[in-house]
Amino acid sequence: MTPINARFPSYRPRRLRRSAALRDMVRETTLTPADFIWPVFVMDGEDGEEAIPSMPGVSRLTVDRVAKAAVEAHALGIPAICIFPYTPLSARTADCAMAWDMDNIANRAIRAVKAAVPGMAVMTDIALDPYNIDGQDGFVEDGYVVNDRTVEALVKMALAQAESGADILGPSDMMDGRIGAMRQALESEGHQHVAILSYSAKYASAFYGPFRDAVGASAALKGDKTTYQIDPGNGDEALRMIARDLDEGADMVMVKPGMAYLDICHRVKAEFGVPTFAYQVSGEYAMLQAAAANGWLDGKKVMMESLLAFKRAGCDGILTYFAPEASRLLQG
Repeated sequence: MTPINARFPSYRPRRLRRSAALRDMVRETTLTPADFIWPVFVMDGEDGEEAIPSMPGVSRLTVDRVAKAAVEAHALGIPAICIFPYTPLSARTADCAMAWDMDNIANRAIRAVKAAVPGMAVMTDIALDPYNIDGQDGFVEDGYVVNDRTVEALVKMALAQAESGADILGPSDMMDGRIGAMRQALESEGHQHVAILSYSAKYASAFYGPFRDAVGASAALKGDKTTYQIDPGNGDEALRMIARDLDEGADMVMVKPGMAYLDICHRVKAEFGVPTFAYQVSGEYAMLQAAAANGWLDGKKVMMESLLAFKRAGCDGILTYFAPEASRLLQG
């Protein structure tokens, strides 16, 4: 686009910035609560919650409280909630069998939310790290995260979540071939309606630290995830991963982290034109909260500005821990 404007003083751009009404009229990018997916952490127990110190304002919730939170979120206009299980180190195993147990904490939470708010979309996480004694997203053999055996387990996990009532599956593991394997299994088992929002461009980032605290993976993690997550220096590779997952049957794609990778968000949307999401991850959330708590930034303003940046970059939606607070502000 090449704007054609008169010269100064005929053209004064400040005319359209003069009042809030004028600024509202010409704003190019807007936010609504429908742009958000709210990630929540679920733990065992009843009518309880535990604050997560590295994520101020975020708590692990028991299943009953997750259901109540979903009711409140739906009333705010938030269309979807994403469930992440907290698993203590004592409950983790090498075979990760709990990952596809129909009665694990995540699957119970799916059923509870769907019962409490049938109209809310429930998204899940598919990766072995919440259940793995090694804290990795896949099985570890001789110090290496193996691919094909892991994919077989992820398919079982996907089917259990679909059977529990999940609307959107979120494979976050970055194993090769897992989207095609899941899509084939979902089709053959009668779950054709279940959508896949693939973490297609997930980077080996240092911004995930607080999340690992939240799901109990920090103490478990041995090594790092650089053999399967994307190198932060690579942009073209991210686009290749997006193309691969779309070809295998992903309905939507995600870039993770978000704020440090807005250029990737823009490239994905421009190149493919598909529903594109970003995850404002735990470290991004925590640093804004910490700066606000110290009085260095206006917390509400930087929250809204950061979320608006995702939309401006081309994202159709954002996974963000700010979802309820931002929605309340947007509703006035």
